[in-house]
Amino acid sequence: MRVIVVGCGRLGVELAYGLFQRGHDVIVIDAVAAAFNNLPADFQGRTIEGEALSQEVLHRAGIETADALAAVTNQDALNAVVAHVACTEYKVPQVVVRNYDPRTRPMLESFGLQIVSSTSWGAQRIEEILYHEGAHSVYSAGNGEVEIYEFVIPPAWDGHKLSELLRMDQSIPTSVTRAGRAILPTQDIILKAGDVVHFSATIQGIDALRSRLSTITEKEA
Repeated sequence: MRVIVVGCGRLGVELAYGLFQRGHDVIVIDAVAAAFNNLPADFQGRTIEGEALSQEVLHRAGIETADALAAVTNQDALNAVVAHVACTEYKVPQVVVRNYDPRTRPMLESFGLQIVSSTSWGAQRIEEILYHEGAHSVYSAGNGEVEIYEFVIPPAWDGHKLSELLRMDQSIPTSVTRAGRAILPTQDIILKAGDVVHFSATIQGIDALRSRLSTITEKEA
């Protein structure tokens, strides 16, 4: 796969080098030549100094035949414009943009772009780790708005229905694993202590789960 990485900051370096290590043809664009010094010594992709908004620079990078482009500079407006041009003018199949400042995310969304915000996602994960006891995330979609969680049923919930634990408007159960065997659960399945439940949920869904866990535990204490 031929991938163009626009921006050779810390994120761009990690992305470009990771793609290179997996055998992809990587081209890195940055307006500052010194930025390429951050790339590991064994990086063998191409580097192009120049403004990513320049048609000539994009042509030198081979955008006409690129399979993917990632705009990961620390300038959201630049990321948006470069990505938009890649999508609309050059029909690059896969385009992803970095959102550096969460306040500008609506602008990026207005372009209909695939967005990754390390700031928003990082804040979401730290918040979750700080106080979401019992359930931990095993997969994060988007920027953490919806995540898949794993939860081990505690003794206090033995004999209760799954529907009592998870509100279906905020959480969607994916599987229940019991004695090493996973099944697709129904709302009426009776839980047993030690069952492993996987479910997708919003942060509101996790808050609701935490509240229910406390309620049942207090009643049966």
